Amino acid sequence: MYRIGVDVGGTFTDLVAIDEGGLTTLAKVPSTPEDPSLGVLEGLSQLAGRFGVDRTALLRDTERIVHGTTVATNALLEHKGARLGLLTTEGHRDVVEMREGLKDDRYNLRMPPPEQLVPRRLRLPVRERIRADGRIDTPLDPASLEAAIAVLQRERVESVAVCYLHAWCDPGHERRTGEALARALPDAYVSLSSAVLPQIKEFERVSTTIVNAYVGPVLSRYLARLESRLAEAGYRGPTLIIQSHGGVAPIAEAGRLAAGAVLSGPAGGAAGSVYASRLLGEPNLIPFDMGGTSTDICLVVDGQAALVMDRKIAGHRIALGSLDIASIGAGGGSIARVDAGSILHVGPESAGAAPGPACYGQGGAEPTVTDANLVLGYLDPANFLGGARRLDEDLAARAVDRIAAGLGIDRLAAAHGIHRVINTNMAEGVRLVSVRRGVDPRRFALFAFGGAAGLHATDIARQLGLVRVIVPRVASVLSAWGMLATDLRFELSRTHIGDAKALDGAAVKHLFDEMQVEGLARLRASFAGPARAARSVDMRYGEQVFEITVPLDDVDWSAADPLPQIVERFHRRHEALYTYSMPDQEAVLVNARVAVSGILEELPQEPDLPAGPPTSPETERRIYLDDWIAAPVYAFDRLAPSQVISGPAIVESATTTVLLRPGGRATITPQGWLDIAVGSAAEG
Repeated sequence: MYRIGVDVGGTFTDLVAIDEGGLTTLAKVPSTPEDPSLGVLEGLSQLAGRFGVDRTALLRDTERIVHGTTVATNALLEHKGARLGLLTTEGHRDVVEMREGLKDDRYNLRMPPPEQLVPRRLRLPVRERIRADGRIDTPLDPASLEAAIAVLQRERVESVAVCYLHAWCDPGHERRTGEALARALPDAYVSLSSAVLPQIKEFERVSTTIVNAYVGPVLSRYLARLESRLAEAGYRGPTLIIQSHGGVAPIAEAGRLAAGAVLSGPAGGAAGSVYASRLLGEPNLIPFDMGGTSTDICLVVDGQAALVMDRKIAGHRIALGSLDIASIGAGGGSIARVDAGSILHVGPESAGAAPGPACYGQGGAEPTVTDANLVLGYLDPANFLGGARRLDEDLAARAVDRIAAGLGIDRLAAAHGIHRVINTNMAEGVRLVSVRRGVDPRRFALFAFGGAAGLHATDIARQLGLVRVIVPRVASVLSAWGMLATDLRFELSRTHIGDAKALDGAAVKHLFDEMQVEGLARLRASFAGPARAARSVDMRYGEQVFEITVPLDDVDWSAADPLPQIVERFHRRHEALYTYSMPDQEAVLVNARVAVSGILEELPQEPDLPAGPPTSPETERRIYLDDWIAAPVYAFDRLAPSQVISGPAIVESATTTVLLRPGGRATITPQGWLDIAVGSAAEG
């Protein structure tokens, strides 16, 4: 039996199949942006061909498919979501536009406000009001609600967000509104804030609910289409969707909480990095995922990836738990250009999957990072995707010549400039998640994956002063591989605000118990295996305007009053994050959180490679590193454990290429991964 991970990216769709013995087989096909499920099915056919069977036979022997998708992400980034209406408390229709009085760059007076997902004429007031203590100040007015729904019917909206003031405290009005919408608009996607984000802070709640309603119909349609096509192809097992928090959810739950899948694809890479951290015995990693369109970077500290409860994507706030991943517009398809001041820029615009880089021969003419790498000799034009596609060197050279003409330099200097600029951009991305947060990146190993990362990782490490880079054999499809190392996960939150000294400890304990029971009930609807629950709390000091999330794993919940333990852990956590705490100040509890996980079977570990003599280079290739040099080329899949390769050298497989620079040295791990000791910048 197989487990299959599928990661749909902007340029390629990656697939990984792992059998019961841990053997890993991979496939990589171009993505099909017009309908991503077509690329998934084509990838499954290629994967089946690796086993010498047809797609139906492969799917018949598959017990689980885990899928990461950019459908929700792209709908939000490209503003291609649903036609949407908002019902909100009378007098509060402009909360989403006022945005707490802030903008992304508060000192930029010319910065336009972000484009709203709901036009003002479809942000409709409803007469009702609930106070923060749960008292009903104004009952829900049926006539007002009926008038608002009539506007939505007339405008033919396909999705409705409902966010009433203080619905986190009493969801009754929202639920009655949802029932009325189901009667009047039976085909509409309805998103209630009390179901999406039942916690305090009005702007975060309304923004998250709007995003959920905006991408929900698009994601739900895609998942239904994918599920139907898989069933027609002979698949009978469950399809699980990876969420932004790194866990997976059934299709129905993923469609209901669509905003939770906005970082679905990158989350697979972070989850795989956490699993790789255990395999390597290296607790501190900087996962560096460079694909065709973007690069995703995060931190694994002490074997764990950090979660954040508030993200901004395309200018829109999403206050759901997500892995703390920074995405930058830098990938193999990033387009190079020269501005009016003769300055070279690379990205964030990308050639994507269609037309792709110029060297793909699909009509693209813009110079990209991949074109530059081909001109520099780093890529074998005959071995791209294992020979399935030949790269056109002449088209790449012509594209790079446009940059050379704009800068008044020769072709090689232009290509080398593109390569160096993209590396500098990505090094700054690593600083963004480390140095700017008070973390010294030199304590970490750079864990490089994604199809394009191997050509850039060692130079980026040198710029940052890192001494170690690790490249797995499954580098080009690691996000898909990592999805198979995750568990089912349901997250719940409830606001229970108050000074910890004044709260009732028994009531707080009961709240956590109640949330855990609810989470387990949701889990048991689709999963009967072992489960665990993790509790945490959002807290702040009395005068602060932000909260921090405090894990409560080691709290003794059998105590009559757990609050003293909770407060003590808050002080410790604040000290760890900001180097100080204030035990004499009041500690305010804001949100209680419970994450319930269904423990899926441990991913079988791939057997170690058999011992053998070091392999010799397959061939030799001229590459450009400030000058042309002859570099030996090794086959990634034929390297022997403990073999050592000294740079300059190329290590390549069907789906990825790794550049070892002068002074670098790669040791092959028992799993066949590259563990690279990075030489100094002077040696390069």
